[in-house]
Amino acid sequence: MTDEHPDENQNLDAERAVAQAPPTGDDRVDDAIAGLSRLPGRPAEEHVAVLEEAYGRLRDILEDLDPEQR
Repeated sequence: MTDEHPDENQNLDAERAVAQAPPTGDDRVDDAIAGLSRLPGRPAEEHVAVLEEAYGRLRDILEDLDPEQR
């Protein structure tokens, strides 16, 4: 039996990966990563904005850390 829609399986795998991301121990990081769960079902042209938002939040968290914590 062959897969008629292999891209659909890849999308499901990506959704599961985001939904099952293990906790990092930092609620701010977990919240930023959880924002990626908004990607499935959105048109591709909206993905950049969602990714940039998560990246910006993660970058801000890193900037807030002491140099010794990085």
